[in-house]
Amino acid sequence: MQRWLMAVALLTLGVATFAQQAQRKPSAAHGREVYMKLACYTCHGTVGQGGAGAILAPNTIPFEAFQTWVRNGTPGWSVERGMPAWSRSVISDDDLADVREYLATLPAPKAAKDIALLRD
Repeated sequence: MQRWLMAVALLTLGVATFAQQAQRKPSAAHGREVYMKLACYTCHGTVGQGGAGAILAPNTIPFEAFQTWVRNGTPGWSVERGMPAWSRSVISDDDLADVREYLATLPAPKAAKDIALLRD
């Protein structure tokens, strides 16, 4: 009987935690802090404009796709090529949702034709 009660209690706690996470609204401000803290800007630029890494701004892909990409990285990743995988021990799902929210708020970079130095 005790095991059954323990199982019900754990299941209830799990459902409550899932419901709480489902209701959590991602924070773009916190996402920017996480993006800078984890030094994502070193490859993707301070405002997601790209560089050694892909352009991330604006990020409009579904969270699940973004999460899969970040968690798995580029197969055969090396310092010279691709993106490393970022585990949940480095960045939580909540923090990752915040980073995606931050990237979604950024404007798209200008096209090369709209940058005078690149036109001339």
